Amino acid sequence: MSDDVSDQVEVTNADRVLFPKDGITKGDVVDYYRRVADTMVPQLRGRPLSLQRFPEGIGHGGFFQQEVSDHFPDWVARAEVERRGGGTVVHPVCDDARTLAYLANLGVVTLHMWTSRVGHLERPDRIVFDLDPPDDGEVAPVRDAAKRVRDVLGELDLVPFLQTSGSKGFHVVTPLRPEAGFDEVGALASDVAELIASQDPERLTVERRKAKRAGRLFLDVGRNVWAQTAVAPYSVRPKDGAPVATPIEWSELARTDPRSHTLSSVPRRLARKPDPWGSMDRDAGNYEAARERLDALMDRTGTGKAR
Repeated sequence: MSDDVSDQVEVTNADRVLFPKDGITKGDVVDYYRRVADTMVPQLRGRPLSLQRFPEGIGHGGFFQQEVSDHFPDWVARAEVERRGGGTVVHPVCDDARTLAYLANLGVVTLHMWTSRVGHLERPDRIVFDLDPPDDGEVAPVRDAAKRVRDVLGELDLVPFLQTSGSKGFHVVTPLRPEAGFDEVGALASDVAELIASQDPERLTVERRKAKRAGRLFLDVGRNVWAQTAVAPYSVRPKDGAPVATPIEWSELARTDPRSHTLSSVPRRLARKPDPWGSMDRDAGNYEAARERLDALMDRTGTGKAR
């Protein structure tokens, strides 16, 4: 690990069991985050976080923490964010391995991150498509939907990346240059989802109300608005088996389930193959060009109203 100061974080109550069915302790979780820090921290750096904490274990219920509390040490980075309704929130930011270990020692199991970074908080640099099976059904339709998103993004000259959610489905993520605001980027994501849903309306939908989906897979683009978060890559999820939200290659999709990778398997995986998201920022796309291509595509297909 390149950040040796991470070892300065003392682990308290290391033997406390956080995953009772698996015997996974807080010490195990801290150790996991230390082992993946070199890969995970570059994805987190500069991004305001929402922390999902389970100090007594996942069986006791947890809570979300968005604000830095008084006991956070000075060396933990912060991002002061204006609330749209007034006031500010001071979010923690994980810029180094020591911070990641510190957060894990607080009982943080899962980290959720903004799609923008300090320096351009109003301009996201990622679009996230969150794909879960309808009614907790089979994974095959989710794989199909992920490939549909991939193909449309390719037509827009945007590079699609893939991640298991560690929960029910997959995330398709594409990097952007931080040029447009959340309203513009959110509209782009919504129009992509609408276009894809129109291609297979019997199985796909953009209907947010679950009662009106009629068993169809929901193309969720709700992560792409101000102050919303997406699960950070390599985050452990608070579920039996300690599954991990894991970046994968597209060639792995057919044989990978949303919970295939776990706290115990991911460090071994990273030891034998490079991180599929390691060079993501180099592939950041141009919003204006993508918007123009999408408008033209929507015109050709008669889908919605081009903006």
